Amino acid sequence: MSTPRRALVTGVTGYIGSRLVPRLLDEGWQVRALTRDADKVADRTWRDRVEVVEGDASSQVVLAAALRDVDVAYYFLHSMDGEGGFVERDRSLARTFGIAASEAEVGRIVYLSGLHPPEGPLSDHLASRVEVGDLLMASGVPTAVLQAAVILGSGSASFEMLRHLTTRLPVMVTPKWLDNRIQPIAVRDVLHYLVGAAGLPADVSRTFDIGGPDVLTYRAMIDRFAAIAGLRPRRIASVPVLTPYLASQWVGLVTPVPTGVAKPLVGSLLHEVVCSEHDIDDLVGPPPGGPLPYDRAVADAIAGDGADPRPQPGTVDPARITAADPSWAGGGRTGGS
Repeated sequence: MSTPRRALVTGVTGYIGSRLVPRLLDEGWQVRALTRDADKVADRTWRDRVEVVEGDASSQVVLAAALRDVDVAYYFLHSMDGEGGFVERDRSLARTFGIAASEAEVGRIVYLSGLHPPEGPLSDHLASRVEVGDLLMASGVPTAVLQAAVILGSGSASFEMLRHLTTRLPVMVTPKWLDNRIQPIAVRDVLHYLVGAAGLPADVSRTFDIGGPDVLTYRAMIDRFAAIAGLRPRRIASVPVLTPYLASQWVGLVTPVPTGVAKPLVGSLLHEVVCSEHDIDDLVGPPPGGPLPYDRAVADAIAGDGADPRPQPGTVDPARITAADPSWAGGGRTGGS
C-alpha cells in the first residue's frame, strides 16, 4: 500500500484554500495547513484530519516546519486589502517561500494567479500576481502557476462584486471597459486543476491558463446573472471616463464589497482576460463532464443563498456559500426585483 502524499495548503481561511483542503482529503492526501490563527479553523469539519501549523508565512522558522516532508505546497498568499506597500510585501513573501521550499526539497509548488493579456501594462495588483508567479518559478522548485479570471462561486470576491452590482442596481452607469471580454471559470473546475497540477511531471514548471467554455463581456455576465436569478433585465449605460479608483469607490459605496477588495478587482477589468492556451487539459485532463458553462456555474452558486447557518466547507457543493466566507458574501434570493 502506497504512502499518502502530503500537501501544505497556505491561505486555508481564504476562499480557495478553505475549499481545497476538504477536496484534497477526499482525494486521499495528508494535509498540513499553515495559518496565522489556528482558532479560525477550529470549527472546520476537517480540523481533526489536518495537521495545523500556526505562524506567519514571512518567518523562515515557521516555513521550515510547515514545508518539512511536503510533496506539494499550495501558495495562496496575497494582499487584497488595498493598503500601500502590497507589491513589496508579496514580493518578499514569494521569495522567502520559494527559498524555504527549495531548502525543504518540496516536490512542487502550485500557485493560483490572475489571467492577463500577454502584452501591455497591467494594473498594480495583477502585475504583482504575475511577479509572484515568476518568483516562485525562479525558486528552482517545479512550479505550476494557474492563471484564472473571474472565479464563479459564492464567496469568490469577483463573483460577489458581480452579484451585488447586478442585484442592487437595476440601472447603472458603468465604465466603457465593461465591454472587455472575460473568460470566467467555475470554482469546481479551479479545484480540479489545482488538484491535478500536484501530479504534473517534475520537468514541468510554467504558467497555465485556465478558463470555462464561455467568453463574455462583463456586461453580458451581468445580463445573464439577472436572468438566472429571476431579476428584470438590467439597464446599463457606459461612460467614457471612470477611473479604476473612482470605480472601486463606487463599488464600495453601492455594494457590501469592501473598497480595498474592490480596487484590485476593478483594476483587473481594464484588461481583456481570455485564455491563450489550454495545455493543462493535455496533462491532467479536463474536469469530469467538461468545464461548467457560465449559466450552470452561476445557478450552482446562488442555489445555496440564504443558508442559515452557513454550511462548513466540504459539506456542500464548493460553489455555494460557506461558513469560511466573509459576512458580506452571499445573498438572499431576490427574484422579481
